[in-house]
Amino acid sequence: MVAGLLGLFNVLPAAANSAPPSPVVLSSGWQLQDAAKVSQSGDAVSQQGFAPQGWYSATVPGTVLTSLVNDGVYPEPLYGENNRPDKIPESLSRTPYWYRTVFTVPKSYSHRQAWLNFDGINYAAEIWVNGKQIGTTKGAFIRGTFDITSIITPGKQAVLAVLVSPQPHPGVPHEHTIRNGMGLNGGITAIDGPTFLSTIGWDWIPAIRDRDTGIWRKVYLSATGPVVVKNPLVETDLPLPKLDSADVSIKTTVENISDKPQKGVLKGSFGEVTFRKEVELAPHSSTLVALDSKNTPALHINNPKLWWPNGYGPQNLYNLHLTFEIKKNVSDSQDLSFGIRKITYSVPDAENLTVSVNGVRIFIRGGDWGLDEAMKRIPRERLEAEIRMHKLANLNLIRNWVGQSTNEDFYELCDKYGILLWDEFFQPNPSDGPNPTDLPTYMANVRDKILRFRNHPSIAIWCARNEGYPPKEIDDALRPMMAELDPARLYQPSSTAGHGVNSGGPYHWRTPREFYVFSHAFKTEIGSVSVPTLESIHGMMPQKDWEIINDDWAEHDFARGASGGDTYRDVIEARYGKLANLADFVRKAQLANYEAFRAMYEGRNAKLFNPSTAVITWMSNPAQPSFVWQLYHHDLEPNSSLFAVEKAGELQHIQLNESNDDIQVINNLPTALTNATAHLSIYNLDGSIPYQHDFAVTAAPSVATSLGVVAWPTNLSPVYFVKLDLHDASGKLLSSNFYWRALPAHQDDLTALNQLSTITLDAKVERHDADGKCLLSVTLHNSGAQVALMTHLQLRRQQSGERVLPVYYSDNYVSLVPNETKTISIEASAADLKGDVPLVVVDGWNIAVTPSSSPAAAIALNVDAQVNHWPVTGLPMYVPPPLASPASDKTN
Repeated sequence: MVAGLLGLFNVLPAAANSAPPSPVVLSSGWQLQDAAKVSQSGDAVSQQGFAPQGWYSATVPGTVLTSLVNDGVYPEPLYGENNRPDKIPESLSRTPYWYRTVFTVPKSYSHRQAWLNFDGINYAAEIWVNGKQIGTTKGAFIRGTFDITSIITPGKQAVLAVLVSPQPHPGVPHEHTIRNGMGLNGGITAIDGPTFLSTIGWDWIPAIRDRDTGIWRKVYLSATGPVVVKNPLVETDLPLPKLDSADVSIKTTVENISDKPQKGVLKGSFGEVTFRKEVELAPHSSTLVALDSKNTPALHINNPKLWWPNGYGPQNLYNLHLTFEIKKNVSDSQDLSFGIRKITYSVPDAENLTVSVNGVRIFIRGGDWGLDEAMKRIPRERLEAEIRMHKLANLNLIRNWVGQSTNEDFYELCDKYGILLWDEFFQPNPSDGPNPTDLPTYMANVRDKILRFRNHPSIAIWCARNEGYPPKEIDDALRPMMAELDPARLYQPSSTAGHGVNSGGPYHWRTPREFYVFSHAFKTEIGSVSVPTLESIHGMMPQKDWEIINDDWAEHDFARGASGGDTYRDVIEARYGKLANLADFVRKAQLANYEAFRAMYEGRNAKLFNPSTAVITWMSNPAQPSFVWQLYHHDLEPNSSLFAVEKAGELQHIQLNESNDDIQVINNLPTALTNATAHLSIYNLDGSIPYQHDFAVTAAPSVATSLGVVAWPTNLSPVYFVKLDLHDASGKLLSSNFYWRALPAHQDDLTALNQLSTITLDAKVERHDADGKCLLSVTLHNSGAQVALMTHLQLRRQQSGERVLPVYYSDNYVSLVPNETKTISIEASAADLKGDVPLVVVDGWNIAVTPSSSPAAAIALNVDAQVNHWPVTGLPMYVPPPLASPASDKTN
């Protein structure tokens, strides 16, 4: 917390029996101007008589560039090549800006202490109210709380002006092009420490021209009495292996900000628990109140409702309400949610980092987040869609790379959906930039982050640095800080060293069998190209760039670099056949997405806890519209990668080990699977079945169980299909999995898939709405003689043809063998249909569909996704002309 003018005057008594008024968010009426165009100083800008001339409307929360884009000054940076420096100048990263707004102080703030609060400003700020500077902030991740009681009048207007300066070292970014590739990551910007250092440009994001400078988080007013409640901490413990009771401990600081001694009662409640503690405070003093089950028996909880990671149980949360009362008047209150759970980090049979929650080993299936959104345009609704898709993909962890995605919504939604967090501080790989030089600012931002978010049950690990150890002075400061502020959580110095932890990729597309070869147990980074849908590509660039791989593609991460973007086109052609056009590229890339991302997780499944304990894909969330490293596109449409990960992440799962042809049952649960059955079917290209086999299954908990190596028949077609089904003792289908493979003599040549005939699926769609949601059930039936490969559903509005986004599918990119029927459920917001009829369009590898329509819902072929709908272009890659050689010197 950054404090300003604390306790310089007395607070008048509060009205009898009154509670502090609710906070007031200041989100409207903001204006913005380049500081060089404002000749007056802050004392003048922050007074009523100042008349802004030519100022822009400002978006708060939001960055400078977001405001200027919303005002039409600059085009949308993430579309096409709008972000090039000839369209949006680099000078934005070196330009201070004034923010200004006028607000009315609530009358209810009378006789109370009034506070102005900032949840995040990047990078440095001078803050003025009614002609007086009240304080400063420095670092993107620190809060600012300022006492403004003496300079405002309840019921009257006040003027707030904030001079925001960008980080001191914005650096010179590398421009992503076909010629130059993705270039080096980062640069000098890292020297500034707690900021959005990735915005100088990385191999997954171009340089953001203002480096995300601005008031990027909420600004609000609040009011208290003379005693405030600060930085509460809730810790929970379980008597493992028993789960029938829990001990809760609560610590919080209470501070007297007045000139008089204060006597009162700290009260708290959650669930059916209540407690109280009398406290006396001298003027301008504070004390730490510590309560536990020994001094407060009510904090021993019988039969607690536990918080579990995604898939292992419910995400129960308790709401703690703390108040400090003086003579029955509430001086201040704090509300927070917490979960009762216990995390441990080791097991007796291995030295590798192994996360267990409530005594259950959790195989970490995670996704790396480089940045939630390139310009920090991340309203809660968007963030919830992203994290919910992680839950649907059966992921249970997000790695917050270099702490770039820090805001309250992020943590609350991870709590809600059971997504654990590997949460980092603000240092990249040592090769990506220098160490921060302003240690006090760095540590203040780290400290405030821990204090602010440490109660979230989703946080599992604090990590000091990406791909390297922090410098000694930072590590020496962090270790005692952790012991003081959050001793129960693991402090991991590096994301690529210690306890079997390793980063290092690879990051390019590989064959499925290659994902089974590894030595490190806890993998924090491994990735692949992940091409979005045709519609998403069309939406991210102008039509002139659709049919040629050029610098627009490079701007969206498809070029020479760690992802292998410069060779990926040739990889696809070699594996699946010559490309006709963009639609054909997308169709084939979805197969490649599915193969790689499923194997990325199944390869680790194959050695479950022996030694594998985690796999985290680089990346699950894209910061910008991209061709690589994502489960869904920036527009929130999932591609096949998400559903491949969902398949591999089933808690009880059957898979084909693609390195040794073993059939394996993966049981992630703490109880054995008994009396189950598995069925293997092999299909040739013509739809015939050369081999079937049944297995009796007993699968121990938390282990991969082998059912034996497949005895491949001799009469297989050049490319064939493997279908696996796992049923429990009652006959319920637990897992179904489907592979396409080539004979060993040409195992990476799948071009024979092009021999499949088009299968016209029988399809019907039913609709029922509930709780503001449009709920669709789509039933697909393959009445043909061959496999229907990679059937893809996409929800649109029937009249406009526009996609509905976001949409949640129970499954997608599904394959159906002859005479097979599958039902897929679809959920979308009914409001997002905008009164139109929902239309489900269908495409795939060799898919057609009989259209049908009713007043409730319709289904039809996705015409645009058909390869023959577009001219044959071959989708060439632009080859830049050679650089002109310098003229030779001539002498006479």
